Amino acid sequence: MKKRILSMLGIFLVLALIQSCGSSPEKDLLSRYFHALSMNDVSTLSTMAINPVTIDVKNWKITEVTEEEVIPAKLPELDKKEKELKKKVEDSVSKTLDSRDKLDEAKFELDNARTRAAKREAQKKVDELQKKYDKIYENHKELQKKYNEAKAKASREEEISSFSIGAGEIPTIRDLTGDIHKKQVTIQVTNKEGEVQNYKFFLRRYILQNEATNKDYRGRWIIVKIKKVE
Repeated sequence: MKKRILSMLGIFLVLALIQSCGSSPEKDLLSRYFHALSMNDVSTLSTMAINPVTIDVKNWKITEVTEEEVIPAKLPELDKKEKELKKKVEDSVSKTLDSRDKLDEAKFELDNARTRAAKREAQKKVDELQKKYDKIYENHKELQKKYNEAKAKASREEEISSFSIGAGEIPTIRDLTGDIHKKQVTIQVTNKEGEVQNYKFFLRRYILQNEATNKDYRGRWIIVKIKKVE
């Protein structure tokens, strides 16, 4: 009798394990998300989504799941681009200030010119230096814009990487290589008024490695964006 009971328990455990392994990560994640949403549990929602969205839900169902896409981790490349542009901006600042100084000196000479001929020559010099300065300054502004954008992208990617890994602060996170796993899940939501609306959930999971120490960081699936489908 005991052997039969143990045998039955073993079967149930195996079935449970099979169901657990077969359960889709997006369904598990979204089930927990909507459960936390129903409990108005903001703290739990914040552990699953970068920017949690409050949705009026009576019931919901998954209507579409895209194929899982795997791409190389892009933070090292974003970090490299940010550093390169930072160096260019620093060099540009020096060049822009130097051009501005020369222009100011020419304007000073113009203000202190005494003869018409001297004023004409001084004005010509000012005009030429003004054109050079304007061009240099415009280039500097464009470089600064590109640097700000690169810095924001790298910072955003670092935030998402850290959120998936969930291993606290990692000083070398910008050097970690590996893969990003991506999925998009479309959800059909029926609210308490009976109205139906679709939402698209953008999911990611980071599996990274520190090549210097050979340490692995196996991140979890997270929600990086929630978009209402109009």
